[in-house]
Amino acid sequence: MSRFLLIALVFLAPPALAAIEPAPERRAGEGDGPHAQLILRGVTVINGTGAPANGPLDIVIRGNRIERIAGIGYPGVAIDPARRPQLEQGGREIDLEGHYLLPGFIDMHGHIGGAAQGTPAEYVYKLWLAHGVTTVREPGCGNGLDWCLSEKRRSDSNRIIAPRLHPYVFFGMGHDGPFTTPQQARDWVRQVAGKGAAGIKFFGYRPDIMQAAIQEASERGLRTMTHHAQMDVRRVNVLTSARWGLDSMEHWYGLPEALFTDRTVQDYPADYNYGDEQHRFENAGRLWRQAARPGSEKWNAVRDELIALDFTLNPTFGIYQATRDYMRARTAEWHPDYTLPSLWRFFQPNRRAHGSFWFAWGSEQEVSWRDNYRLWMAFVEDYNNHGGRVTAGSDSGYIYKTYGFGYIEELELLREAGFHPLEVIRAATLSGAEALGVADQVGSIEVGKLADLVVVAENPLADLKVLLGTGAIRVSADNQPVRVGGVRYTIKDGIVYDAKALLAEVREMVAEAKRREGIERLPDIQWQP
Repeated sequence: MSRFLLIALVFLAPPALAAIEPAPERRAGEGDGPHAQLILRGVTVINGTGAPANGPLDIVIRGNRIERIAGIGYPGVAIDPARRPQLEQGGREIDLEGHYLLPGFIDMHGHIGGAAQGTPAEYVYKLWLAHGVTTVREPGCGNGLDWCLSEKRRSDSNRIIAPRLHPYVFFGMGHDGPFTTPQQARDWVRQVAGKGAAGIKFFGYRPDIMQAAIQEASERGLRTMTHHAQMDVRRVNVLTSARWGLDSMEHWYGLPEALFTDRTVQDYPADYNYGDEQHRFENAGRLWRQAARPGSEKWNAVRDELIALDFTLNPTFGIYQATRDYMRARTAEWHPDYTLPSLWRFFQPNRRAHGSFWFAWGSEQEVSWRDNYRLWMAFVEDYNNHGGRVTAGSDSGYIYKTYGFGYIEELELLREAGFHPLEVIRAATLSGAEALGVADQVGSIEVGKLADLVVVAENPLADLKVLLGTGAIRVSADNQPVRVGGVRYTIKDGIVYDAKALLAEVREMVAEAKRREGIERLPDIQWQP
C-alpha cells in the first residue's frame, strides 16, 4: 500500500493506487502435496477451541481435508503399531513424535505490502507462511481490489505460495469523489459485492452515509470492519457503528470515546493538529485515562452491549508496541536478515509519512503509552473473560513491524493482556475463523475441516517465542547458548511447506536487495552535525 494511502482515505480523497509485484507462480517442487493420504504421526494437538493439548495422536489427511484423528496411546508409553492408521500405497507419513500441531493461524489485519514499502507479495506471503499464518484478512486492498481478488483466486487454486486471502476494500475506493448521499454509498457497496469483495473497511464517514453502507453490506453478505479515525469518531464511535451492524473494530480508536462519562471529545491541546502525526499519536497515548474506569457502570455497560451484539475486537496490540519502547522495536533481532532495505527506510522518522511519527519521541511519550496499554489491555481481557470475541491481527509493514514476526509478537501481547495461552491460540485460530464466517472450514483441528495446520517442535503454550522465525534462546546440556523452535512445517490446503526453507528464501531476498543497493547492513540514523 502507498504510505500516503491511509491518510488520503481518512480525509476522503480518492487514493492513487500503485500495486506491488504479485506473487510468482508456484514452481514444481515448491511445497509437497496435496497427497491422496498424508499421516502426521505422534503429534500433540492444540486444537484451537480452547481445549488443552492432547496426544499422541495420528492425523490422517485426505487431499486437503482432515479425515481422521486417531488416539494411538498414552504419553511416555510405547505405541502399539496395531492401533495406528495404516499408510496406503502412494501415501506419505511424517514422524512428528514430540512435536505440537496447531490450526493454521489467522491474521485479521494483514496488508499485502505496498509500492512505497518496496515489498513484493512473495516476500510478504512467505514470511506469513513461515510463521504459520494460513489465512489473512486484507484490510483495504491497498493495491487495488482487482489485484487483491486476483491474488485470492491464485491462492485458492494454490498457483502461488500464499495464505488464503479475504479481501476487504476501503470504503469509497474507486468512487469518483466523496459520497454525498446514502444512496450513493449503497450503490457502491453493491458494486464491490458484485466484484467479489469479502468485506469493507471504514475509517468513519458522515453518519447517515456510513450507516447506510454498513446496512447494505450486511444485506449483501459482506462483512465490515472499522478503524474509528479521530476525524469522525466524535460522530461515530464503536458503540454507534456496532448498533448499525458493524462486525468488528480495529485497534482501539472509538472504544475510549464510547466510554466517556465527563466529556464528549478527547482532551486535545490547543496546538493539536491531526495532520502532525507526532501530535496524533502522542495524544492518543493519553486517551484511555480519559475513559471510564475498569469495572465502572459505564465500562460494564459498553462491554456487555458489544458482547450482546456479537461484536469482534481485533486489537492489533503489536503495531503500537514501538510507542512504549521505541528502541526495542527499532533493534529487533530479525531486522538485519528479514527486513528489506526499502521497508526499513519506510519505517524511519518522516514528517510526510504515515506511521513514522518519531519526531521527538522520548521517555514521557513512552510512559504515557505504557499506561495506555494497561487500560486498553484491561478492557480487552475483560471482554474476553465475559465471552466477547477477540482475534489476532498484526497490521505489519508499518511502525517497525516485519511481516510474520509482528504476528507472533501480537500473540505475546495477548498473553501479556492476561489471556491464558490456550485463549491466545483460540484468538489466533477459531475466533478469527468465526469472525470471517469460515469456522466450518478452518480455525480448529477437527475431522472434515481443511488441512491448514502448523507444526512446531517446541511447546508454544510454555513459550510463544518458539513460534518466531528466529526461535527462542536456551542453554544446552553442555552450557552453550542455542536457538530452538521456529515453525517446522506450515500446511495449507494439504500442501506441506518447510517453514525454515521459506525463511531461507526471504533471507536471500533481503541479501539480494542489499547487494543491488551496494550496502552490507541496514543504515542507521546519523548524528546531527
